[in-house]
Amino acid sequence: MLNLHFKHFLLWKFYMLVSFVFLFLVKLIIIRYLIMRNVYIFLLNYLRDLPGTEFMAKPLAAFVSILLIIFVAWVAHFLTRQIVVRIVHRVAKRTKTDWDDILVKNKVFRGLAHLVPAFILFFTADFSYPDLHQNLSELDTATFEALSVDYYFSLTGFIASIARIYFIFIIVFVANSVLNSAMEIYNTTEYSHHRPIKGYVQLVKILVYFMAGIMIISALLGKDPTVLLAGLGALAAVLILVFKDTILGFVASIQLSANNMVSIGDWIAMKSHGADGTVTDITLNTVKVQNWDKTISTIPTYALVSESFNNWKGMEESDGRRIKRAISLDMSSIKFCDSAMLNRFEKFELIRDYVIQKEDELKGYNQQKNISDEDFISGRHQTNVGIFRKYLEVYLRQHPMINLDMTFLVRQLHPTGKGLPIEIYVFSKDQAWANYESIQADIFDHIFAVIPEFELKVFQEPSGSDISRIGSSN
Repeated sequence: MLNLHFKHFLLWKFYMLVSFVFLFLVKLIIIRYLIMRNVYIFLLNYLRDLPGTEFMAKPLAAFVSILLIIFVAWVAHFLTRQIVVRIVHRVAKRTKTDWDDILVKNKVFRGLAHLVPAFILFFTADFSYPDLHQNLSELDTATFEALSVDYYFSLTGFIASIARIYFIFIIVFVANSVLNSAMEIYNTTEYSHHRPIKGYVQLVKILVYFMAGIMIISALLGKDPTVLLAGLGALAAVLILVFKDTILGFVASIQLSANNMVSIGDWIAMKSHGADGTVTDITLNTVKVQNWDKTISTIPTYALVSESFNNWKGMEESDGRRIKRAISLDMSSIKFCDSAMLNRFEKFELIRDYVIQKEDELKGYNQQKNISDEDFISGRHQTNVGIFRKYLEVYLRQHPMINLDMTFLVRQLHPTGKGLPIEIYVFSKDQAWANYESIQADIFDHIFAVIPEFELKVFQEPSGSDISRIGSSN
């Protein structure tokens, strides 16, 4: 048993088939049985019989015949749109698939409806041409002049050229609509995010427009399009210069897609073009980036291949976002730990075990070398900066938002004139920008507050108030 939905679908298909057959029969009757040539001859004879219109009979008959052809073509187009296109649209709305709705939205079927008037125009173009079984060049002069009284020989070629150009515009419009629909249908798939095809679609459109231009010129000149294409070989160098950016963009699009270098939605940074944000569009010639300040940067597609840029896609697909920041300590505050400092550090839960274990290890080494506890120069002793580094490591390992499965470092960098840098190199679990900044700020808020507990000082260049205070003390 067919369900009700499928029955409606078959019914609409039947109606659509009937409508196409109906319109085909109407066109066949109008073109082949009424035949516009007979209508033209009738009008010509009728106007010649009217007094005062003999000298205008031929152009008036041709003009009225052309108006009649245009009217018939318009009526056929109107019926096609009102019957066939509406039926197709209703069928598309009732189906469960989305691709037919996309075709309707991009006016593919409306474009196809123009084929009916184009065929009518083409098949009625010879209304002012006599029904001959030989070429005009084979006629004698008397016969040619006699036929010239009633017929326009050149009008047929002119109308046929107009019809051909009409066909070309229809093909271009339908091809453009189909390509747009194909791209929109492809964008609904999961592959579109990583493999955009907009650049390739634009290249196909350029080829369609180029071929359409060749066909239009050949229709106007009455030449074989292959002859025109052969003549364009001499202009290849000029075309390469004109379409240089397009060719470079096409090659770059292939490289970007094949190597998965960038896709829509990626966060990229390209300082040379002032871009730092999300990729919103990739075309044949340009890549649009919406920066974090909501401005739009436009980058040539080939620049992403010829120049360097940062793609943060790897970070977004990983399990963490890097925190890499250093604190510069005033080196004058670094010192050995005495017993009072060690006793105070043993009260801190996070570093108690480390301080006790490290102190036992160092005392055992010093006793083995017969070095007294007061000899800080010869023996091994704990420093406040060493214990501070260990405290940072333990504190970060216990932090709930730090990913311990990724790179984890608390290291001492090369000292400079601005102090001794202690760098934290870890990864946060949350990658969202606002959350990441909040996690990073909370960690360093705590670090700055805890530094004095280790009798350390943060290096800070003197400000104007510091200089003024020194001057006033003197």
